[in-house]
Amino acid sequence: MAERIHPSAIIEDGAVIGENVTIGPWSIVGAHVRIGDGCEIGAHVVLSGHTEIGRNNRIFPFCAIGCEPQDKKYGGEATRLIIGDGNTIREHCTFSTGTVQDGGMTRVGDDNWVMANVHIAHDCQVGDHTILANNVTLAGHVHLGDWVILGGLTAVHQFTRIGAHSMCGGGSILLQDLPPFVTVTGNPAAPHGVNSEGLRRRGYSAEAIAAVKRAYRVLYRNGKTLAQAREEIEAMTQATPELAVLRDFLCADSQRGIVR
Repeated sequence: MAERIHPSAIIEDGAVIGENVTIGPWSIVGAHVRIGDGCEIGAHVVLSGHTEIGRNNRIFPFCAIGCEPQDKKYGGEATRLIIGDGNTIREHCTFSTGTVQDGGMTRVGDDNWVMANVHIAHDCQVGDHTILANNVTLAGHVHLGDWVILGGLTAVHQFTRIGAHSMCGGGSILLQDLPPFVTVTGNPAAPHGVNSEGLRRRGYSAEAIAAVKRAYRVLYRNGKTLAQAREEIEAMTQATPELAVLRDFLCADSQRGIVR
């Protein structure tokens, strides 16, 4: 393992490094960091805090991963950052640990593509297979479902939920919850249909996509209240189980309300 760690890198006592890990010049690995097998850590990367990184992740130069939360309430508690497997984290990204005011943990799932200058704040929960384009900013306590795509320069308000398979156009300001399957853009972000192409690429049938479009019309085009839309989408779920993710999202507690 030693020959894969550049001699200028600083590995603090207590750090745990897996097999076949590469660590580039001038990088720092803190005492409470765990790095899984097969990871590639570029030059000038700082891994700090109580941070656990899974297997086969690529972290590019000048990232700061596991730093203290940007929250004035933070008092030095041993909160955590957990990163799954197979993620690509490009240059200059910053991921914070959690706070005790939430679950004490920031979590990033598997197989995410995180482009340059992305900030993932304290207590965020990021699912699997997401794409966060350059300069995406997630404020604290944001939750992203699987297969979410956020265009470059998108900013997401704290405590916002973003549902699976949804998509946010570049430069958008997302102030409220974004339901699954829905595409939005603008400041503030407004709905503009369904992420049909994404669903096709992920193997959704034509019938399921048509049902998603009908559910979208119920939620956004038929003049129904949110309660009425939830009830109708609940009934639609009986025939189209793929709509369960939308039904569950609409029935869950929300601190921000949904984009409508």
